[in-house]
Amino acid sequence: MHITSAQFIKGLNGTDEVLDDGIPHIVFIGRSNVGKSSMINSLTRQKNLARSSSLPGRTQEINIFLINNQYYFLDLPGYGFAKASHEDRERLQKLINWYLFDSHYIQKKVVFIIDAKVGLTDSDIETLNTLEEYKKDIIVVANKIDKIKKSEQAKQLKIIQNAVGYHKIIPYSSEERVGIDDLLRELFQDG
Repeated sequence: MHITSAQFIKGLNGTDEVLDDGIPHIVFIGRSNVGKSSMINSLTRQKNLARSSSLPGRTQEINIFLINNQYYFLDLPGYGFAKASHEDRERLQKLINWYLFDSHYIQKKVVFIIDAKVGLTDSDIETLNTLEEYKKDIIVVANKIDKIKKSEQAKQLKIIQNAVGYHKIIPYSSEERVGIDDLLRELFQDG
């Protein structure tokens, strides 16, 4: 399936009737500055649909985008942003936890994004373990694969594979448009 239309609906900080309208949720989660917003932009082929920034912590709420009038992409705030105040970090983590684990909302897919060069951090491992514990349908994306020398990519992907276990990994680069078709296929394979 290709994305033919995408529009920003709204940003949320809690319960909202839009989340209950029956449209399936596809969620993008990862550390701050891992490229969630850029990934949404590259998937939709819209440069400025999701606001991205080189500064970590830009996304401060759950941003919802309507895709092909039949799916929502939810861009969650990043976790682990060290330069934010303790209160801000805690507020964003509570928002993420509420939506994914405490609310009644069901996610069709959870796109778990890691930095391919950095690999899994402690906060990534903790988040992945919690997603597994709650039996989420997880797609692991190793983003920014273009930041690794071609000769070292296979070795780095093997390290990441060992860390994430049985999950399939999709190498991805918004810059070089690598992995877009693979990710779209995974997102929409059963619908």
